[in-house]
Amino acid sequence: MVGDPAPRWDEGALRALVPRVLAGLVRRGEDFDAAEDALQEALVEALRAWPEHPPRDPRAWLTSVATRRLIDARRSDAARRRRDEATRAEPRPAATEEGDDTLFLLFCCCHPDLTPASQVALTLRAVGGLTTREIADAFYVPEATMAQRISRAKRALQGRRLDRPGDVAVVLRVLYLVYAAGHAGRVDLAGEAIRLARQLTLATPEPEARGLLALMLLNHARLPARLDPEGRIVTLDRQDRALWDNREIAEGVRVLQSALAEQRPGRYQVEAAIAALHDDAARAQETDWPQILAWYDDLVALADDPARQDPAAVLGRAVAVGHVHGAAAGLRETERLRDVIGERHRWHAVRGHLHELGGDLPAAAAAYAEAARRATTVPERDHLVRQAARARRAGAGRDGAGWEGAGWEGAGGR
Repeated sequence: MVGDPAPRWDEGALRALVPRVLAGLVRRGEDFDAAEDALQEALVEALRAWPEHPPRDPRAWLTSVATRRLIDARRSDAARRRRDEATRAEPRPAATEEGDDTLFLLFCCCHPDLTPASQVALTLRAVGGLTTREIADAFYVPEATMAQRISRAKRALQGRRLDRPGDVAVVLRVLYLVYAAGHAGRVDLAGEAIRLARQLTLATPEPEARGLLALMLLNHARLPARLDPEGRIVTLDRQDRALWDNREIAEGVRVLQSALAEQRPGRYQVEAAIAALHDDAARAQETDWPQILAWYDDLVALADDPARQDPAAVLGRAVAVGHVHGAAAGLRETERLRDVIGERHRWHAVRGHLHELGGDLPAAAAAYAEAARRATTVPERDHLVRQAARARRAGAGRDGAGWEGAGWEGAGGR
């Protein structure tokens, strides 16, 4: 009699199991660092054994092998030889479904004792399943540097209780930072953040989780139009909107509407609403700036301390004020913000945009040039240098471009 065919597997499916197995091990009280080391050994064994002998239950197989590795490690420690290994020999069943496991592991990686950089790195390593080399490549740092960062993060978790409810706001902030890192190296961090945010929305009813997912989708939809064939930045007003992903926009709007229906607005929901209004305009000239300004008012009002306002939010509001009430009004807003957020490069870029909106092209060129001088990345610097040059040409009458060249997007348009 021929038995049932053995189940097929691939490395993608194996990677998807990693956070679930790791969460199960940590949830039952295993040390985070030791559990991940044991799981890595189990994965190596799986890659060797599964092609010829695939297991019926891959998750249980990995859990069992990782558990044996943990037991072996404990037995090698003389101080723990007398512990009752028999009570630990059998792997315990997972207590929750996949969504809860993912949420639990995200909370572990976003422990408040870790720095934001460590939270991001550990999340990508443990939950995202990325290799240390992939994470290092995405952030343009040596692999050894990233390995040390991850090791320090795991050491910081040693001895901590990881069975207590975490702070969803911290998890959301970490995913936001992952998304903001964007598209670099061989790993699409924005895509990875969206994947993790989808899982988070399955694990928690918190509307801000859906707000963050909506924000990511609505911004990610513009990705195909964000760079020209030479790899140069294309501002929102000049993008070919036919290249935008309408299915992703529609999904983002649906997710946002379900979040807003809870009537518990938060930062990510409001930023997503601003992004949706930008995406809804068939042409830049049709952008509903009065509605965008109203949402920016709500966004700024969410901050408890005016001195700790998000610079992108307050600068985005200044741009909206300029489009609704005139460039002079927008410039007055930036002057008011000078002492609050400082003269960082985006402050000067916004002033360049507003000067251009008001027709003062020499002032716009000077502001763009100063923004370029202060820019922190090469693509932004090169973009602002081109903006300054274009404004100078326009001021000399050789270019008819108006305010559209600046293309400031603000908080809802990253």
